[in-house]
Amino acid sequence: MAKKDIKTNLLNHSEAKVRLLGEYLKRYLNIISNDGFTEKINIFDLFCGQGIYENNGEGSPVVALRQIKETYYSVIDKKPNKLPKINCHFNDIDKSKIENLEQAIKSNSLHYTQFGNLQLTSNDYKNEIENLKQLFKTYKNEKAFVFIDPYGYKEVKAEHIKGLVDCKKKSEILLWLPIQFMYRFAEGGTPEVLRNFIDELNIKPIMDNVNNVWEFISALKIGFQKYLGNEFYVDNFSLRKEENTVFCLYFFTSHIRGFEKMLEAKWEIDTEEGRGWEYSGNAPSLFFEQKTNELESKLKEFIKSEKNFNGDVYEFTLRQGYLPKHTNEIFKEWQKNNIFEVHLENDEIARKGAFYTSYDNYRDSHNKVYYKLK
Repeated sequence: MAKKDIKTNLLNHSEAKVRLLGEYLKRYLNIISNDGFTEKINIFDLFCGQGIYENNGEGSPVVALRQIKETYYSVIDKKPNKLPKINCHFNDIDKSKIENLEQAIKSNSLHYTQFGNLQLTSNDYKNEIENLKQLFKTYKNEKAFVFIDPYGYKEVKAEHIKGLVDCKKKSEILLWLPIQFMYRFAEGGTPEVLRNFIDELNIKPIMDNVNNVWEFISALKIGFQKYLGNEFYVDNFSLRKEENTVFCLYFFTSHIRGFEKMLEAKWEIDTEEGRGWEYSGNAPSLFFEQKTNELESKLKEFIKSEKNFNGDVYEFTLRQGYLPKHTNEIFKEWQKNNIFEVHLENDEIARKGAFYTSYDNYRDSHNKVYYKLK
């Protein structure tokens, strides 16, 4: 029965996974559709599955198509040039799943030609990766979003992620990994495929000190970040199906605005579950096995380390997996307790409550203010 469930029913952890995908695409499509530059958005789902499952759960391609449809009628159709076009490429090596997906798309009227092109294929994942690497190099006024949800982890290599995200910095990647299974194998008798993955990310020294699955998740994030470099942004989103089953999504982008939007999607779901940000408490988060007030201690260290401006704090906050509103809440409390000052670039004290930690200030006034802890 368990085997049948995996193949024909959308399980609870997968519902959370595809919901995060949908929440991000909603934000991503809206931003790109209004940037006045992009002519085509290309969405790729390389292990797309059958679309709609026996329990009526909706998989990633259906969730993506619903967001595209909503974006088209709410934004794109109102524009004189009807741009950008949103092209979809759904792939699964299992042809029966592609046939089921095609039927689901037709019967639910999920796609029309005015949205963009729709391509359904049954190719090997590795061939798809190589094709996309070459395709992305040809992009001009185009963007790509790639969702990789493998049936295990044997197919995936870090070099695949780097090869896609590094192509003219035109793409963003969301990768789903069965972390608990990987960690279990890493604890003893590490199979060659996982050993190669660990070696590729150069995290063997870190792995020697990993004591639980959450530290393993963090080790992979550190490895991915170092492997890609600081011009890229990496974050992870953990989902626990049950006590001994943990899955994790990793997100990769070169665009800090897109990074913030993914974090917004995560925190929206987290807050609704009642396990999100609570500055005054220690409630565990849906996506983190950690204390939410860890941001406060990290901010203290960061601000005390050197003269950091608003743009620096904005980026630092996001790289920790938090949003500017979380930092602002801490700053307000520090001001209330008279242990914190905000200075304009000319050293004058800024007005109370003005922290300038938004994306707009990061983009337009990166060095508008700096911060001091007394």
